[in-house]
Amino acid sequence: MKTDIEIARSLEMRKITEVAESIGINKEDIEQYGHYMAKVPVSLIDEEKAAKSKLVLVTAITATKAGIGKTTVSVGLALGLNKIGKNAIVALREPSLGPCFGMKGGAAGGGYAQVVPMEKINLHFTGDFHAITSAHNMIAALLDNYIYQHQTEGFALKEIIWKRVIDVNDRSLRSIVTGLGPRTNGIPQESGFDITPASEIMAILCLSKDLDDMRRRIDNILLGYTFDDQPFTVKNLGVTGAILTLLLDAIKPNLVQTTEGTAAFIHGGPFANIAHGCNSLIATKTAMTFGDYVITEAGFGADLGAEKFFNIKCRKGGIKPDLTVLVATLNGLKMHGGTDLTKISEPDIFGVSRGLANLDRHIKNLQRFGQTVVVCLNKFASDTKAELDIVKEHCQEIGVYFAINNAFMEGGDGAVDLAKIVVDAIDKNPSGELKFTYKDNLTIKEKIEKVAQKIYGASSVTFSGTASKKISDAERMGFSNFPVCIAKTQYSFSQNPKAYGAPEGFNFEIQDIVVNSGSEMIVAIAGSIIRMPGLPKVPQAQKIDIIDGLIEGLS
Repeated sequence: MKTDIEIARSLEMRKITEVAESIGINKEDIEQYGHYMAKVPVSLIDEEKAAKSKLVLVTAITATKAGIGKTTVSVGLALGLNKIGKNAIVALREPSLGPCFGMKGGAAGGGYAQVVPMEKINLHFTGDFHAITSAHNMIAALLDNYIYQHQTEGFALKEIIWKRVIDVNDRSLRSIVTGLGPRTNGIPQESGFDITPASEIMAILCLSKDLDDMRRRIDNILLGYTFDDQPFTVKNLGVTGAILTLLLDAIKPNLVQTTEGTAAFIHGGPFANIAHGCNSLIATKTAMTFGDYVITEAGFGADLGAEKFFNIKCRKGGIKPDLTVLVATLNGLKMHGGTDLTKISEPDIFGVSRGLANLDRHIKNLQRFGQTVVVCLNKFASDTKAELDIVKEHCQEIGVYFAINNAFMEGGDGAVDLAKIVVDAIDKNPSGELKFTYKDNLTIKEKIEKVAQKIYGASSVTFSGTASKKISDAERMGFSNFPVCIAKTQYSFSQNPKAYGAPEGFNFEIQDIVVNSGSEMIVAIAGSIIRMPGLPKVPQAQKIDIIDGLIEGLS
């Protein structure tokens, strides 16, 4: 079979003006980035129209290192819905350069269920990630300069919590010291880098309703504490307007197309293991304004992306899905069923059966949110009928909708059955009222405990001294009403990445707390999770090149 990039290049793409007009956007309203990409004004959002759209969330079982295929299913479902005559739009996150050049090689779907132009989407796209990186690091530079220029007046911060970001997996930048050398180089201090998807600016972009809301949130970003324990913010720094100018274009959602020429919005790119893992609220609502059905995804497993989609994005954005699609693969189930990872592509009906415990935990969690669930088996060439039947029969026994997705091989035709089941489920048994895991008025620790115990299966939660101190500081400043965003491994319900399946009864350890007062959430760092990934021994970058004028190695 052709590679993803070969498939993408074989397509005859529609001009982006045609794509826009196909969903009712006047070509004069868009800002074109070449022939096949465009920015769409935030002003086009119509809340009344958006409220009538049917929103479908795509999430997954606990991830393998190869992924589960949420983006492929998301695109495929949109293609399938359009095949059966529905007006469907997909709304996705933007890929990060870190994993593209590290492990994954790309994140624009796969096979015949992609968003295109895939090379541009996977690389610099319309510059959103660069704008976010620049805005974040501009704040860091301006803060350092403010401290340097005002030190003779007695100004200093007891603690600086604002780090730097870069959209590259670079473990050497996790902890650094800045300001070394002569006095004119600044004041020596410890700092470090997170990856751009973990930036609070990224979270702000994804959760802001419009430019005014973004201004308010940037104003409120906590940078550090004075020696009398008062917060020091971007508003105190006096540079909110300057930072906003760097994000003026980035806040506008990006319009592209699928492999079959239908509309797709791609905007924002936080990771669900270290951030909230959802595309922008603006892009979702724009898609809902122009699509009768909108498919969106939330990163990694449902314990991460979906939990944060409900408890953070839906809570703050006033939206709720009509249905949730839970993606699984036989390889993923076998991993959770104890199959030797070197033999995971070989038939193993017992491994599949044992791995259903992970699937069931996610189903129950989603149902606790009030969601109607469709289990979607993302089909691979190595899958056997006997293994597929095990999952199908299990879903029938527990009364959950089931479908097989083959959009990777067949495009929209391979997702028609999934599309029909989704439409039927929404028509006959749509999701009920959204039920959050915790109430706003609980303490920060209580919120973390609710997620850890109800969603992850932990029996207890312990907090380090550092975490407890930072929680006390956050509550003292009036941030108790913020939702929590737990950063933990994506490979397990627990904080132990090797604890596959459906572990329970474990202690869950919170090591640190990051107060995101601009994006209005409390980030809790669990176990040994880090917000700057490293590169593998053989990074995908070694396979990426330009040959005869064409980019190769993206997949």
